[in-house]
Order: sequence, then C-alpha cells, then structure tokens
Amino acid sequence: MNRSFTPYALILPSALFLVLVLVWPLAETVLIALRGDDGGWTLSFLTKMATDANFSLSMRNTLSLVAVVVPLQISLSLGLGYMLGKLPFGRQGFLYAWALPLGISDLAAGLVWLAILTQRGFLPSFLNGIGLTTGPLDMLSYLSPTTLFIAIVVAEVWRATPIVLIIIVSGLQVIPKEYDEAARVFGATAWQRFWHVTLPLIKPSLQTALILRTVMAFEVFAVVFALAGRDYSVLVGEAYQWQNAYQNSHVAAAYAMVILGLSIAATLVFMKTLNVRRETLS
Repeated sequence: MNRSFTPYALILPSALFLVLVLVWPLAETVLIALRGDDGGWTLSFLTKMATDANFSLSMRNTLSLVAVVVPLQISLSLGLGYMLGKLPFGRQGFLYAWALPLGISDLAAGLVWLAILTQRGFLPSFLNGIGLTTGPLDMLSYLSPTTLFIAIVVAEVWRATPIVLIIIVSGLQVIPKEYDEAARVFGATAWQRFWHVTLPLIKPSLQTALILRTVMAFEVFAVVFALAGRDYSVLVGEAYQWQNAYQNSHVAAAYAMVILGLSIAATLVFMKTLNVRRETLS
C-alpha cells in the first residue's frame, strides 16, 4: 500500500462509524422535520412546533437550567479540583468517591433524588423528625415551582458534576509545579496564582468541559422526568411527547433540530470566547 494512503486507511473505520452513528441519523432527522408524508418539502412542522403551547415554556425552562447548572458545575469542579491538588495524600480516593454518580444512569439518579425529596421521602421525613416542619412537605409540586426548579438543579449538579471535575483535574495535573512556585517567589497571592497562572493553563480542559456539559444540559430529560414529570417542561421532554404520546415524528424531529442548533451555537461561542490556540492543544 502507498504510504501516503496509510493514514486514511487507518482512520477509515472510525470515519465510517461516525457516518453511521452521527451523520446518517442527523440527516434523517432533518429530512423528517422538513419533509411531509407526501415527500414534499415543507416548513409546516417547524411552524407547528413554534406555535405549540409548550414550546416557549420548554425553551425557557431548558435555558434556565443551562444558565444555572453549567456555571455551578464549572465553579464547583474548579474549586474541588484546586483543593484536590493541595491534598498531601488521598487524592485518588476522594476523586473516586466524587465520581460515583457516573456509575448510574440519568433516570436512576432522578429516582434517587425522588426518593429523597418526595413528600414522604428521606429529607421531608428527617425535617419532620427533628421538628423543623410539621406535616407533609411537598417539594416537587407544580404549585411550588421554585423548590421544584431547585430540586432539579441539585439532582443534575450531583449527577453530572463528576465528569466536569475529571476533565478539570486532568488539566490541573499537567501544569508544571514550577509555574506556581515562580509566582510565589514574585509575591503572587493564591487568587492571583489561580487567576493568572492556573486558569489560563487549563483553558483547553475548561473549553472541553464547558462544551460537553452545555450540550448535555440542553439534552436534560431523565432527571426532570423522574422528579417533575410533565410539571416541568423541557425541550427533550416535548420531543419525547410528540414522538410517543402524539405519534408525530415530524414535530419531534423539529424539536431535535432546535436542540442541535442550540448545542452548535453554544459550542461556537465557547470556541470563540476561550480561543484555545492550536499549539496549546498539541
């Protein structure tokens, strides 16, 4: 075989796999959203989605979750990762303990927090037991949207922060200690060392974590469904409803296109904002 074609031959299986599991389903989704049952092109399904009573609500709820959950998870991961780096021993044990939620599915995580927060769950029962509340405490009712939103945020932060933490810790571990020591010699405070030394050096890891977590946040569904059902509408939940309850694949595909568009837009914003240079990544 010609040596110039060897690299292409090596990546061919991976390229074919990506086409089968990514490009083909994406193309099918676009076709379903933009073509009617008669085979003609139409925007009627996008219009039907946009005029759906739950579309604006699900968009607002999804964006609210992303705006709260992602910064919170990045902040927690930066703080925990920085503290892990200062531990003299036991780092791996703490990291493994914090990574335990990665071993369960999204729906299982939602059911765990449902058992904790439901009206007769562990937390309300504990609060009743120590006398802080009297009677049933309904934290997951549509009548208390604030507590319902907080419950979803807490469950989602618990479930998905570990993946962000692992990415951040990986970036922190490759920073040479000499940089921090040099900053100490020149009198930099802990905050100055973090802001001017650590943060710029983990920018590639931070960019990866932001993109991955934001895309996953736009696709949140199982945790919301377990805790709130239809009481808290999100984009993926509406796509699920149109596909399964209403048996309308076209509008469900239109919702999928919106989620994809939001994910691509967020990815481009993070790539442009953080502006990681090619030589930094290599």
